[in-house]
Amino acid sequence: MKITILTIFPEMFEGFLNTSIIKKARLKHLIDIEVVDFRAYSKDHSHRVDDYPYGGGAGMVLMCQPVLDALKEHSCQDSYILLTSPTGAVFNQQMAHQLMEKKDIVIICGHYEGYDARIYDYADQQVSIGDYILTGGELPAMVITDTLTRLVDGVIAAESLVDESFENGLLEYNQYTRPEEYDGKRVPEILLSGHHENIRKYRLYESLKLTYLNRPDLLENRQLTKEEERMLDDIKLEIAEQNAQQ
Repeated sequence: MKITILTIFPEMFEGFLNTSIIKKARLKHLIDIEVVDFRAYSKDHSHRVDDYPYGGGAGMVLMCQPVLDALKEHSCQDSYILLTSPTGAVFNQQMAHQLMEKKDIVIICGHYEGYDARIYDYADQQVSIGDYILTGGELPAMVITDTLTRLVDGVIAAESLVDESFENGLLEYNQYTRPEEYDGKRVPEILLSGHHENIRKYRLYESLKLTYLNRPDLLENRQLTKEEERMLDDIKLEIAEQNAQQ
């Protein structure tokens, strides 16, 4: 997979691209990530990429010319073009899997008061990472790139991805490591038992419980198995009893 990021702040990506898993994936040539400064495509003598909006109003708007000239040079017929925008669909794990079907992705980082609306005509999809406003599209571009990189074959062990939060529609269960006891708090005994089936059931129960307590909306769209339905009933009873004792 190749990801090209069009931005006016390429320096923001230096640490991101040269740290941890992203760096390793690039060194192994599992993913190709290119950062392009579209300010270099401005035809203005001072390399300006923004201007006042027609009709008046506060703030500045990104101009068509530098953005689209950079896009034309750094995209191809098979490129899938993303615009970071607060009006876009909210990025999630399901969308990440859909984007993994693309081999060439270009992410355009918005800035100022937004884009000249004509830029939208060149995009395949607008994407937001949440219902809040950022100073620019660089952080969303990093979030999207990081998420997609982790899904590339060979970057993360396949078995590590299976139980992660949102992969199966649930939040991931809590994890523990050594020591077995710290500050009077012990690792749950079942995790030390070596009984794989009991551990599986325990982790599923904990995933359901964490999801019910923190993200019940995820359960609304999940087709529960019979086992999960029974566990969820037990969880609701457990929580009701705890609340009654308080």
